[in-house]
Amino acid sequence: MKINSTKCLQVLTSRWSNLSFQCRPISISKVVNNKSPLSGIRVLDLTRIVAGPYCTMILGDYGAEILKIERPGTGDESRHWGPPFLPNSKDSVYFLSVNRNKKSICIDIKKGRDIIYELAKKSDVLIENYVPGKLEKMGLGYRDIKRIAPHIIYCSLTGYGYEGPYADRPGYDVIAASMGGLMHITGPKDGAPCKVGVAMTDLATGLYAHGAIMAALLQRGETHEGQWIQCNLLATQLATLINVGSNYLNGGREAKRWGSEHESIVPYEAFETADGYMTVGTGSDAQFLALIMRMKLPELGEDDRFKDNTSRVKHRQEMLKILRDKFKMKTNQEWSTAFQGSPFPYGPINTIGQVFDDPHVKHIEIVKEMVHPKMGRVKMVGPAVKLSYGTNEVRSAPPALGEHTEEVLRDVLGYSKEEIGILIDKKIIQ
Repeated sequence: MKINSTKCLQVLTSRWSNLSFQCRPISISKVVNNKSPLSGIRVLDLTRIVAGPYCTMILGDYGAEILKIERPGTGDESRHWGPPFLPNSKDSVYFLSVNRNKKSICIDIKKGRDIIYELAKKSDVLIENYVPGKLEKMGLGYRDIKRIAPHIIYCSLTGYGYEGPYADRPGYDVIAASMGGLMHITGPKDGAPCKVGVAMTDLATGLYAHGAIMAALLQRGETHEGQWIQCNLLATQLATLINVGSNYLNGGREAKRWGSEHESIVPYEAFETADGYMTVGTGSDAQFLALIMRMKLPELGEDDRFKDNTSRVKHRQEMLKILRDKFKMKTNQEWSTAFQGSPFPYGPINTIGQVFDDPHVKHIEIVKEMVHPKMGRVKMVGPAVKLSYGTNEVRSAPPALGEHTEEVLRDVLGYSKEEIGILIDKKIIQ
C-alpha cells in the first residue's frame, strides 16, 4: 500500500488536536453475552508482569473486554520469562498463565499518548502498574485521564503506594514478601526463610484490585463518577498477615517459622508417610478424637495431656512424636483409605503431575484447552469461581504480541486503513 505521509499526518494531527477534554457520555463496548457479569465493560490495561495482568484476566473471565497495551517489539516482560516457551513461539508459558481473554495492542505510549486518550474516553476502567510519577511525566496520570474521561475508574498498582519514604521504589513480589513479614514466617522451623512457591503477594494484590474495581463500577452506577483506586504490594502483604499480625499487635507476640505446623492448633501439619507426606488438621476436639480412632490410637483420648486443643498445644512435642511415628507405618494411599469419610480434613502433598492427574481435579474440568492461530494448542487452569446464572469462563487464548492492534484502532476508534498505515510507518504502533 502506498502511503501519502504528508496527507495522513495532517489527518492524524487534526484528529488528535480535536480531542475534547470535556465530560462525554460513557461509551462502553458492545454487549456480546448478557450472561457475562461484565459484558459491555471495556478495560484499558497498561499493566505487565503478574499482579496487574492477573487482575485484568479475572475481569476478562467475567466478560470484560480487555485491551492490553504492550510495548512495540518486546511487549509484556513476562513474555520472555522462560524457558519453557511454547513450541514455534517466542512467548513463555509464564505469560500464558495470566493473559487469557485479552486483546494485545502495541502502542508506544510516549509517541502515541493521544491514542491512549482516545481509548480512555471509550473505556470504563484504566489499570496501570508503573512506578509512581512515571505516567504523570507522560501526561497519562490519573488527573490527566480524568480531565478527558471523568467517568474512568483508574486503578494504580504499585510497590509501596504514592506516599511514604518507599513510594518511588519499584515493587516485586519477593521484596514485598520480605519486607511485609511473609518470608519471616515461611520455611522450616530451624531453617532459613523461604518464599512461597508462587507469587502470592502479586496474586493477592491482583485480587484486591479486581474487587475494588468491581465495587467502583457498582458505585459509579449510582454516582456516575469515576475514581482513583490505589493498591500496593506492601499494604496487601500486611493485610494478609491476618492472625499473625493480630498476635503481634494485640498480644505482643513475635512470629516465627513453623514449617507446616500451626502455632495454635495441634495436630495440624504435614506428616511423613511411608512414601510421601499426608497433611491433616484437627480444628476441634471432636475431629481429634475421630483422627485417633481412625489411626487406632484410642488411648490418646484418655490422656490428660491431649484432652483438648490447649493441652495439645502445651504438649505439642509429645503429641507429634506419637503421630509422626505412626504415620510412617503406611503409605499415602493407605492413610487416604483409612481416613475416607472422616470429619477432619486430610490430603496428600501432591507433585504438580499428581495434582492434574487427581480424579477430583479431572472431574471438575478446571483445565481448559484452546487452539491459538499462531501458538497452536494451549492449556490453562480456568476460573476458580462458578456462578449459577452468569458466566465466568475462558473465551480466548492469550494473544500474540500486537495481534489486535489494527482491529481495535479500526473498530473501536474508527481509524482508516490509511491512518493505521502511517502510524505503523512512524513506529507509533505495531
